[in-house]
Amino acid sequence: MSQIRRIYQVNGQVQGVGFRPFVYTLAKRLGMSGSVANDGQGVSIVAQAEQEVIDRFQACLLTETPEMALISSLNVTNEFVDSALLGFSIKKSENSAVQISATPDAAVCKSCLQELFDSTDRRYRYPFINCTHCGPRYSIVTALPYDRINTTMSAFTQCPSCDAEYHDPENRRFHAQANACSVCGPSLELRNDKGQKVNCADPIAESLAAILRGEIVAMKGIGGFHLVCDAQNEVAVERLRERKKRSKKPFAVMAANAESLERWVTLSESTKTLLQTMAAPIVLCPKHEKSDVADSGLESSEIKPLPEPVAPDLPWLGVMLPHSPLHYLLFYQAARLPNGSVWLEQPQDLLLVMTSGNCSGEPLIRDNQQALNKLQGIADLFLLHNRDIETRCDDSVWNGLTDPPALIRRSRGIALQVIALPEQSADSKQSILAVGALLKNTVCLTKGNRAYVSQYIGDLDNPDCCRELDEIIKHMQQLLDVKPTHVVSDMHPDFYSTEYARLYSQTAHIPFLQVQHHHAHVTAVMAEHRMSGPVLGLVLDGFGFGSDGGLWGGELLQVNGSGFKRVSSLSLLPLAGGEKAAKEPWRMAASVLHLLGEGEQITERFSEQKAASIVRQLLEKNIHCPETSSGGRLFDAAAGLLGLIDQCSYESQAAMMLEAAAFRYLENNVLPEEPLLVKEEQGLLNCLPLLKRLSEIDNVDYAAALFHQQLTQGLVEWVAKYTRLLGIPCVVLAGGCFLNSLLRRGLIEQLMDKNIEVYFPEQLPCNDGAISLGQAQAVLARLNSDTEDSSVKVNARIKDEALCV
Repeated sequence: MSQIRRIYQVNGQVQGVGFRPFVYTLAKRLGMSGSVANDGQGVSIVAQAEQEVIDRFQACLLTETPEMALISSLNVTNEFVDSALLGFSIKKSENSAVQISATPDAAVCKSCLQELFDSTDRRYRYPFINCTHCGPRYSIVTALPYDRINTTMSAFTQCPSCDAEYHDPENRRFHAQANACSVCGPSLELRNDKGQKVNCADPIAESLAAILRGEIVAMKGIGGFHLVCDAQNEVAVERLRERKKRSKKPFAVMAANAESLERWVTLSESTKTLLQTMAAPIVLCPKHEKSDVADSGLESSEIKPLPEPVAPDLPWLGVMLPHSPLHYLLFYQAARLPNGSVWLEQPQDLLLVMTSGNCSGEPLIRDNQQALNKLQGIADLFLLHNRDIETRCDDSVWNGLTDPPALIRRSRGIALQVIALPEQSADSKQSILAVGALLKNTVCLTKGNRAYVSQYIGDLDNPDCCRELDEIIKHMQQLLDVKPTHVVSDMHPDFYSTEYARLYSQTAHIPFLQVQHHHAHVTAVMAEHRMSGPVLGLVLDGFGFGSDGGLWGGELLQVNGSGFKRVSSLSLLPLAGGEKAAKEPWRMAASVLHLLGEGEQITERFSEQKAASIVRQLLEKNIHCPETSSGGRLFDAAAGLLGLIDQCSYESQAAMMLEAAAFRYLENNVLPEEPLLVKEEQGLLNCLPLLKRLSEIDNVDYAAALFHQQLTQGLVEWVAKYTRLLGIPCVVLAGGCFLNSLLRRGLIEQLMDKNIEVYFPEQLPCNDGAISLGQAQAVLARLNSDTEDSSVKVNARIKDEALCV
């Protein structure tokens, strides 16, 4: 039979994930000839064989790919067969072939796990086992291309056995840059709270013994340190809270496997699958109560209540599974039995608090000496290793209370995955550096039609997070071989990121642009769905600097990519005392009482607050009470009115407690119908009648459920009205308030029932972690627009060099 030749260009996450050896093995199996190589776009393949074989090869490319590979596009061209090709080979990449991205870190794979617990394997119980399908990537790479010399593993020379695996294209460890064993690779050591080395035969066994004694261990992982204690030891958990100065914010926990987790939380099929992905994230799941026994299929003795300090006042819990060999060995140590049984065969009782190794508000610690310095007084023991972490990556977090789960924090296992931009945004001449907002900061770099969003950096009100911002920008530019042509920030004049962008533009001699906060929220969703508009954007969040200088946060925007128009907003609430109101929900409740003409109740209802009489006077005299349309402050006002919380110890605590109260009611009750109280009046969505109704209800849980129901229905009618008026059949949902699972689920279902297309974030969080992508997309759309847009203007409050999109 005559042969044909095809050239394949495979784009996506296909470098550093075992894709070339996969293609090589597949081609050899099918008896094909040709070659495979990395290039600047991904992987190129030359394949020659009979038609039937080529077709089978092409199908297998898409169905048998390595677990870490993500194919974004497959371009195929036929080529004239001018000569016979002998065999199939893996070609060396050209020096000019710059890798398109650093591959995310990946949880240890099943094959490595089998070797880890195989007493006859040379890597038996080696805590740094990995292969081309798993292990550290982004956290250890120092430059591209992703070769061992450009990683922190360059400090370790492979032994002959490891080197042979590394150079064998049929071996699972072919070009696995972190390849190592106990002879030639990284090793563990244990240090005490004074930084002195602890001499012991097994640092893992010693660490576990300390944890079971109620001590706290700082453990170095893939992307940084974790602080670990026994989640079932209330004294240990309280001690960790006291030492870390983290009074109420919930801790995440880790169990050996999904079956173990089901003793404490309810897992759906989607959350169980998500927990076991290569990203191995933290997933929020409903806590078990004793009343759940009948539905769960578990015996009453198998339902285990957790100490309240793990996740205070909340009916859900952040859970995770082991993602590194070190984690598995910790649980294996707890379950080693005299007969040689392995923990994988049965659920275990061990549950560990696994929280970020840092001081509250500071970046995750990645360096051994920094851990010994900064975590002294918090940790009792330090389980360290000598494989350096180049780039810190917190655990990624998903909200499993929604279906499908919603991303909360994009970090380990996801960063730096590529986001393909809309075609009309692609421009090989322009590269945008977007520096995000103040809270939950990320940065974004674009290259052609690809966007690279960094891992979660943190809040830029902390000096160490500000330094981290600069480090990550420099690192990303080096990795991606990108020199920005424009830098863009939020419009807020006082954000650190704004000043950083302004100074960057002056130093690099490139234009400095600014994008309104809520416009960026909408364009972030448009970017990942590759939309150009126009769309209607519903944005609900805590705060954003408006283009009119106001305090926005509950907006309906008409967006066509490069520009926007504000068509309506939530009714305004005064912030009694300014920024303090964002942390003290009782102040928002006092503002509502004032608007309702019941200001005299402020001092009586909030008599325990020393500032109650002052707040009443501020409201009456309209002093230091700026108004806001913020959806976040609306939730705070409702929580404050219901007496759920007066002062927050962490961001969104009031909204979470309000949602928790609604969960409690809806678990066993159906809300009766009440007249809709949330309606548009004079161009604003008026929520005041609903807040008044809440103040009249004694049953707090019922009132919380009613708030969610009424707000959802009011928003649906509001959106539906403007989709009709503007002739726009779709709406984008964005902003941190959509982390609320009741609001998110209710809105999506009811809007779809009205035949309105709904788009929401999938690859990025709905909160400010997506702002950098939205900024980049808005600027690219503007730069590639053929016409001027009336919403593009220079704001008089900002220096002339800033173009406000």
